[in-house]
Amino acid sequence: MPSSSLRAYFAAPLFNERERTFNKALVERLEAHIYVFLPHRDGSLLVDMLAFGVPQPTAERRVFEQDCDAMRSADVLIALLDGAHIDEGVAFEVGFMRALGKLCIGLQTDIRRALPSGNNPMIAQGLHEIYWDVEALVARVEALAQDAAGSRTLRA
Repeated sequence: MPSSSLRAYFAAPLFNERERTFNKALVERLEAHIYVFLPHRDGSLLVDMLAFGVPQPTAERRVFEQDCDAMRSADVLIALLDGAHIDEGVAFEVGFMRALGKLCIGLQTDIRRALPSGNNPMIAQGLHEIYWDVEALVARVEALAQDAAGSRTLRA
């Protein structure tokens, strides 16, 4: 059970078992401190709805609306940036949350990047903070939870 009422949205690729397993394990660590919306656990997966016969446009709209609602209700975005390219869904979620004025935090444990300069500037500048290892991210989330529990205002 989280130690604060702080809510996070976890933005990450979720298209194979390895990605979903990593995401779930990291979120379980974060949830010792805050509530985390994990889209493939707490929302709907497009492939599951399609398998149950939901028409594609309807399924896509449901995923979009569920995730946007979850982002609106979150206090912070935690975005996984691994891979040579940032996942396009994660890129959208960073922009959406930044436009809402929410705190946007990245985790990048992978050094691969398509640009020789590193992350695309829209990602690099869209995020308020980028952490390079899981332990640092967990420590930051713990500090955010303590700040929230102490009634300090979360600032982007």
